[in-house]
Amino acid sequence: MSHALSQITPRSVSWLGYGGLLPFLVLAPASLLDEHHAPMWSDPLFAYGAIILSFIGALHWAFAMTLSELTEKQKTTRFVWSVMPALIAWPAMMLSPPLAGPILIFGFAAHYWQDRQLDAIAQLPAWYLPLRFRLTAVACLCLAAGSFAYYG
Repeated sequence: MSHALSQITPRSVSWLGYGGLLPFLVLAPASLLDEHHAPMWSDPLFAYGAIILSFIGALHWAFAMTLSELTEKQKTTRFVWSVMPALIAWPAMMLSPPLAGPILIFGFAAHYWQDRQLDAIAQLPAWYLPLRFRLTAVACLCLAAGSFAYYG
């Protein structure tokens, strides 16, 4: 359904979305390249991942509030989902760092799946899902790198 709306990602959205990847793109390589200090780089990587995972949950809260074509049941489902990323991220931070990465990756993948579910029933901007895929893929690769650095 979303393809009826503009496919050009607004410049500010691109800058903010891709800019939000900078901590991932700095901390993940640092954790791999500086093996003696990998935890010094990976711990903030996982913390940032948890913050961002919690943040993206709010997208579905906003969709539930603003998408008039959603039924009440669909809105409730979006509201419920919107808190799930934080409920995945928070316990991930209480586990050992090598376990935090896979749990956060699961959370990002689950959120992208929820984005796809919403895109099938709602009129989202055409640029939204491709952007979310790219941001999710980079975040997940970086979290995997941080986990690998811990195991390495």
